[in-house]
Amino acid sequence: MTTWEENIQQARTVALEILQPSASQLEHGLALHRDAIVCESYSLGVIAPIDGEAMAQAVEARASEVELQYLSEQMRMTRWAYDDELKAEYLGAWEASGVTCAFQNAGEEGNNPMRMLGRLAHYTHLTDRMRDHVARAAFPDDIVAAKAAGRHCIYQTCNGVPLPGEQATVEQELRFISQFFELGCRMMHLTYNRRNPIGDGCAEPANAGLSDFGRAVIAEMNKVGVIADVAHSGWQTCLDAAEVSQKPIVASHSACAALNHHHRCKPDEVMRAIADKGGTVGITNVPAFVGGSGCIDAMLDHIDHAVQVVGVDHVTIGTDRPYISCRAQEESAKVPARPGSRPRWEALWEVNDPVQRSEWRQERMFQSTAWTNFPLFTVGMVQRGYADDDIRKILGGNILRVAREVLGE
Repeated sequence: MTTWEENIQQARTVALEILQPSASQLEHGLALHRDAIVCESYSLGVIAPIDGEAMAQAVEARASEVELQYLSEQMRMTRWAYDDELKAEYLGAWEASGVTCAFQNAGEEGNNPMRMLGRLAHYTHLTDRMRDHVARAAFPDDIVAAKAAGRHCIYQTCNGVPLPGEQATVEQELRFISQFFELGCRMMHLTYNRRNPIGDGCAEPANAGLSDFGRAVIAEMNKVGVIADVAHSGWQTCLDAAEVSQKPIVASHSACAALNHHHRCKPDEVMRAIADKGGTVGITNVPAFVGGSGCIDAMLDHIDHAVQVVGVDHVTIGTDRPYISCRAQEESAKVPARPGSRPRWEALWEVNDPVQRSEWRQERMFQSTAWTNFPLFTVGMVQRGYADDDIRKILGGNILRVAREVLGE
């Protein structure tokens, strides 16, 4: 057994120790997961290790932070295609997860089109190289076809709306939305944590909501066929977006503020507004966001609460967690230490935010909620009494419906 296979098995063991399903529950849940179309409503993907020696050479050549970040992302997103050993791990992680389609973070956080193009290019290149195994889905029917063919796919999304920042006219400022749609982007964050020209992010203390320009952005996204994602948006921004959008919106990877009061979670009022527009709330399993035990049972508690508040037709799973290669730490250790940098503009995480604290970064938490444990999320829902058809909706049916409605299919 390889190291990556051992890691996947260990994570599965930890989750099963917490869930303790009966033999029949385990068998039924795993079979249901294999049969279902599983669409993760927001994914950080399967992350390759960097090439430590190449990165070390770049550091020694005094490459800038921007250069190093670009090189790191390129390696972590595309190296799977060029190394047979890594390719086996990549495909093994996908198979273990049972995920048909990942709504993939393929556009860098922020609004700068040039920066956003890098990540979009990397995932386009990866899926071109790996198309026989993990393809790029342009439309919802491509996801259904991938399942029928026994393959996997990604549906590209962006962690921001691309804006040129020229501010000559509103129409000129909106032009990149359709261009990025043509490049394959099907969902965009209205904001990240910080305020932008569209509206307030979730960490802004003012909670000022959607701007006048933000209303124009949503109208353009509705026209083009791009899903508006408010996962990182402030609560008033979410409410405003739900009010003005003519099509369903989503919070692709959040949790329930009623269970854990964190700015990345959504209160019941916001979740209802999203559902009333026909949209969905995706449940993450980041320990600091779900609170409680920080483990798989805490994530399932948030699914339960969301279903109770908005109904089973409006809940999805968006883990916001990557699978990281077993070689990542080894390769990173080859890179010479260098001074840390200041937090990025978009981040706006408080110094004492739970996501930064060690008590919410325990190995057991991350193992039990590992991306490769996706089949055990299904087992957990079986244990909690969900009907098979309702589980299929949460696993993929709901977000597929939204994708079709926003595209006008």
